[in-house]
Amino acid sequence: MSNPLLKLPPLDALRGFIAVARRMSITQAANDLCLTQSAVSRQILALEKYLGTPVLVRKHRAIALTEVGERLMVLASPWMDRLSEFTESVRNNGHARPITITASFGVTALWLLPKLAAFQDANPNIDVRVAANNRIFDLKQEGIDLAIRYAREADVPSGAIKLFGERVAPIASKAVAARAFKHPDALLKEVLLEYDEPHARPWLRWTEWLAASGMADAKPKAYLHCNQYNQLVQLAIDGHGVALGRIALVLPMLADGRLVAMPIDKAGESDYAYWLIETQADARPEVAIFRKWLISEVRHTIKQMESVQPAKLGAR
Repeated sequence: MSNPLLKLPPLDALRGFIAVARRMSITQAANDLCLTQSAVSRQILALEKYLGTPVLVRKHRAIALTEVGERLMVLASPWMDRLSEFTESVRNNGHARPITITASFGVTALWLLPKLAAFQDANPNIDVRVAANNRIFDLKQEGIDLAIRYAREADVPSGAIKLFGERVAPIASKAVAARAFKHPDALLKEVLLEYDEPHARPWLRWTEWLAASGMADAKPKAYLHCNQYNQLVQLAIDGHGVALGRIALVLPMLADGRLVAMPIDKAGESDYAYWLIETQADARPEVAIFRKWLISEVRHTIKQMESVQPAKLGAR
């Protein structure tokens, strides 16, 4: 009888694949794993050779998962997380497992991570693990304590806590804003940075925003597409065009002047909001401490959002 363990793919190759599949970027996966891009690419090729079929589709400046890659991701990703947690627990001599929170890449990079240092300074004995992913996890199955989800009230489970709503307005660097926000038509002379994510809501897409602003037939200078929202914001900061800014997530950049919001009567609002969901699997006190801190940070964000009051556009 053959040994099932001999049928498993090499762990390094599988780890490299999971890192790439989560980020949809070999460059970012390499950074996560502290490896070179070529090393990660070799891991993917080794896995494909072992399986006898591709797991990635290589496109121009982009990658996608094949059907086999999608199936492998769903199966292996939570298993890798659980193995990581077990290993960490053993190496920490049985110390309390960390609080695990999941959120999208954009929310994690722009809102959560910049605040975590303050929590860890105040709570040095509480470890936090951030599982950034645009995929919706099964919290109980994957051992996640808390999740920040972007959804309508009707779509969140009972007991979910509303954090803050969604407000959207065009944003750009000071230099770009100085010419792009003079009047509505000036915006069309700039590159528009498009959030190219399959599940992006209409108010986060330029076509819908322009139509709602009375410019349904407008033809901008060009579009630059990006499938990670935090990277889209960075493109705006670097002066590569104008993005639709999610005000709650870009408040620090507006406050320090890296970004400027377009002066409009009212930033667009939607019926979607950011919600905090808890598994309630146990009553660990460290989770309660983290939740209390998180909600206090939310109150600060709401106050900052209320202070963002763009003035009306001047005459053409």
